[in-house]
Amino acid sequence: MDKNERIFAAVDIGSTKIVALAGKKSEDGKIQIIGLGHSASRGVKRGVVLNVEEAFAAISDAIGQVERESGHDIENVFVNISGQQLITLNTRQQKTFGRDHCVTEADVDQMMQMASQINLQEGMTIYHINPEFYTIDGESGITSPVGTIGEKIEANFKVHVAPDSYQRNIDMCFNNGSINVHRGILDPIASSEVVLTEEEKETGVALVDIGGGTTKISIFCDGVLCYTSMVPFGGNVVTSDIKEGCSITLRQAESLKVQFGQAIADFAPEDKVVTIPINGWEPKQISFKSLAHIIQARMEDIVSYFFYAIRKSGYADKLGAGIVITGGTSLLPNMGQLIKFHTGYDVRVGRPNMNNIISSRNIEDPRFATALGLLRMASEEDGLNGKRSKRKAKKVKSNEPGILTKMQNKIVQGVIGFFEEVPADTEMT
Repeated sequence: MDKNERIFAAVDIGSTKIVALAGKKSEDGKIQIIGLGHSASRGVKRGVVLNVEEAFAAISDAIGQVERESGHDIENVFVNISGQQLITLNTRQQKTFGRDHCVTEADVDQMMQMASQINLQEGMTIYHINPEFYTIDGESGITSPVGTIGEKIEANFKVHVAPDSYQRNIDMCFNNGSINVHRGILDPIASSEVVLTEEEKETGVALVDIGGGTTKISIFCDGVLCYTSMVPFGGNVVTSDIKEGCSITLRQAESLKVQFGQAIADFAPEDKVVTIPINGWEPKQISFKSLAHIIQARMEDIVSYFFYAIRKSGYADKLGAGIVITGGTSLLPNMGQLIKFHTGYDVRVGRPNMNNIISSRNIEDPRFATALGLLRMASEEDGLNGKRSKRKAKKVKSNEPGILTKMQNKIVQGVIGFFEEVPADTEMT
């Protein structure tokens, strides 16, 4: 494999799993997946890195798998940003020109710069700015102002802000492995790249990511991310309820949910049971119907919480395209029907669009949506290989060893240091 070929990488940091992908451009311009890694998440709660050391260990595991499979050292990554304190602010900016001025790209850039100067609470930072629409000489609803003639331009922006610690903790994780975070992307923006169509974003759609530890709600309208919210639990509470209700282990409960789970109890067969072996005890038999009743009860709670967030957003009557669900829990049979029954919206499962992606693995799965979206965004940026972000003061040589070699070197240095510190009269046994 050519070590000098340009590759790009993405890491999805979730509450229950870490997914890492590496890709390169194929001859026909498509994204070819050359490495996939995943590991159980550690040090992450509700999408936020809280314990840097634990999170680094989980991230290292996933990236190490990618490096082994791809044969490349990972140096730059695109990473998702999420968290319960992500909020959306509205700001309106204006600028006056001379008579018969033709709006340019530079004018639009200046408006974006003005939007980025809004006052924020201490400890908060801007992660993304969306121009919602422009008004030129009183004519509103303009989405592409460049080339328009006018004396006064006004712009409405959606400014997405969150604690600066979100990015800072993520940077610390990757810096431990001398890997540069080239860009942090808001989780819903990344997922929407491969899950939503432009028509859905334009018409109005709620993207609901029902993961293991959280349920994230993101609303797109007129092509713009307008609202985000989070329910601080997801599929894991369903698993916990199965564990308690059936008196089995958490691992067995998760296996039951994935293999035999059903979101609507009425659709579960009356006469089918699954037998769970219990060490030292008689095997336990659990009916599909009982299992579905447990799942449905908890899923109805989750639906009621995220539906409340949608109603509270102010965009409930603007969702012409309905709800798109993604995340691992969206794979439960009849999940869409349950949500439609309780919300009245049309619902579909958001599987990643693989039209421009080549993979030998079966990753057309909602659980890979965020990582695939990040990878697609990474592929669109040129010159990532062997380069560092301008905002980074730290410089790392492009031939520096990958994360596997770095971790191995740390272990070797630790062993050498131990022997060097052992006094001469100490007996080794």
